[in-house]
Amino acid sequence: MSGHSKWATIKRQKGKTDAARANVFTKIGRELAVAVKAGGPDPNNNPRLRDVIAKARAANMPNDNITRSIKKASGEDGNVSYDAITYEGYGSNGVAMIVETLTDNKNRTAAAVRHIFDKCGGSLGTTNCVSYMFESKGVVTVAAQKGDDEEEIMMLALEQGADDFDTGEDEYYISTAPSALDTVREGLEKAGRTILSAEVRQIPSSTVDVDEDTAAKIRRMLDMFDDDDDVQNVYHNANLPDEDDE
Repeated sequence: MSGHSKWATIKRQKGKTDAARANVFTKIGRELAVAVKAGGPDPNNNPRLRDVIAKARAANMPNDNITRSIKKASGEDGNVSYDAITYEGYGSNGVAMIVETLTDNKNRTAAAVRHIFDKCGGSLGTTNCVSYMFESKGVVTVAAQKGDDEEEIMMLALEQGADDFDTGEDEYYISTAPSALDTVREGLEKAGRTILSAEVRQIPSSTVDVDEDTAAKIRRMLDMFDDDDDVQNVYHNANLPDEDDE
């Protein structure tokens, strides 16, 4: 088992400003729409939708927003279709980047992603140019509870089929094979654990150290991707130092 919390830093997390919250809600709204299209509007019969709802609640998305997004996707209040498109490329100094998007306009999204790569000293690459440097992993984020015994939580996760267990400040990160994600999540739910999120992420096989100038350019790129409503997730293999340490 790993001895440090790597899962929390795989994806960029922005500060909780009002603008950032609105941006997060827009992105989650799209995830809700895609989940409903794939498996229907009933979370009891749609594990993917149940996972996105848990993610929405963990982000403090109002229940009205969640309900409205589900109704819209199920045809009760309009009908917008989103395509999932993944882009690969290189950030400053060859840092490997994977950008996952959900879009209703492919040309707009492609142009925006290319612009961000160019603006931040990187370059948009071809399909599979960096994906071989990453491994798909299911990651279940579980809320910590007062009085938890971490050893017991770890054993519970392993019994459900988890591969790895890690701890954060207020949560646990449990990794699985993508095919085992639903089984592990359901097992933890039945054991009374609160699931904050359950999703497949792209985990770099190894990371590369970067200097301050490169780190600044990568952070700028991540911020720009965060601000784009079409971009859902961004993964990279840079070992970025804590900003407080720079």
